[in-house]
Amino acid sequence: MTLRTGHTGLNVTDLDRSLAFYRDVLGFVTIGEGKEDGRRFALLGDGERLVLALWQQARSPYDGTRAGLHHLAFEVDSIERVREYEEALRAHGTDFAHEGVVAHAEGAASGGIFFHDPDGIRLEISAPTGAEGAPAPYGSVPTCGFF
Repeated sequence: MTLRTGHTGLNVTDLDRSLAFYRDVLGFVTIGEGKEDGRRFALLGDGERLVLALWQQARSPYDGTRAGLHHLAFEVDSIERVREYEEALRAHGTDFAHEGVVAHAEGAASGGIFFHDPDGIRLEISAPTGAEGAPAPYGSVPTCGFF
């Protein structure tokens, strides 16, 4: 048996704010929600399966200097779809790590956008092709490694 990634659980500081971001901006569907004080959570999916579990357990924003999650990457089929997400995220006032679509590394066909959720968790939306000619912020070093 080979392991594969199931869903991802994220600790958040404000469940309502995070739900508005992941559901209303990124388009995830709410599958389940716990509203009991001290045990608030939301289960989000893509219409077919559970993708994210948001747990209101964090007391402070994401800290990229501590061990744990580096970033969460989502993949779409086309660079045009990446740009649609970029437009929606910009309209929402999202904090981006780079300006526009960037390549995963110098000369790579794959690439996408790199940004932060309301708690500062690093996120990526990319496509396997279509980023040919896009800038690579760190040359041959993976863009997703340093943002």
